[in-house]
Amino acid sequence: MMFEEKAPITFHRISETSRERVQGVMIGESRWTLFVNDIELVTLMATARNLHHLAIGFLASENFIARLDEIASLRVNLATDRAYWFIPALGVDETRTLPVCEAGVGTIQVRLTRADFRPPAHRIITSGCGGGVTFDDLAHAQTPLDSTRTVHAAQLFALMRELNTRATLYRECRGVHTSALGDEARLLALAEDVGRHNTLDKLRGECLLRGIDPRDQILLSTGRISSEMITKAAKMRVPIVASRTSPTLLALELARAWNITLIGYLHAGQMHVYHGIERIPS
Repeated sequence: MMFEEKAPITFHRISETSRERVQGVMIGESRWTLFVNDIELVTLMATARNLHHLAIGFLASENFIARLDEIASLRVNLATDRAYWFIPALGVDETRTLPVCEAGVGTIQVRLTRADFRPPAHRIITSGCGGGVTFDDLAHAQTPLDSTRTVHAAQLFALMRELNTRATLYRECRGVHTSALGDEARLLALAEDVGRHNTLDKLRGECLLRGIDPRDQILLSTGRISSEMITKAAKMRVPIVASRTSPTLLALELARAWNITLIGYLHAGQMHVYHGIERIPS
């Protein structure tokens, strides 16, 4: 199996009047199995970029950890000759050249500081591309957000333009989702992945690693806002969620219940505000 973030390809571009052979780049998608305290937890389909962000964010999103200091170590087995190590107590945060058994490639090994970890008895497969997983009952209520955050339309347009500019993997490969967290002035963190739900877990993991508080910030995404996406946003306590495309009806119902401003089709100087217009002052 290929575990590359991206790979060069050759394809044929055909139009009504021409046919040409083109050198290009295609986005990678590979299977990564997450182990916690040597217990297999879940397998995620993801792009091999910032997988430590994905693992940490996933564990936080599913309420397995609440703080970064609950992780004793994290290892991403990238290839037979290299792995990424994160060991907070030793100040290790780097990719190292070292032998990895072939069967171990494509695994993420997390060791928690506590020994009593037990996986849940069931899980729910959601509509997220790549087979998104959540262990929470989708009907489980989040506490409604009590946020005074506002943002002007012009600021949202500027943030989405910045997201498009910084989405380097998308521009190179296409077929990639991008999400970003920002305040009214700038983007604070950005993640790209073949799975839109993965981008939110990567954002949450990056926030934990960099000490960024996602609460009361603005979440932007290029992907469809499904119930899973809005649930992850609610868990981060983000009061404004905007996408370049559409939300689902269930996502809208959850946004109403949780007091989240929900925006779709944010591009080309326009947007659709489905709920929470009071946070977008005129």
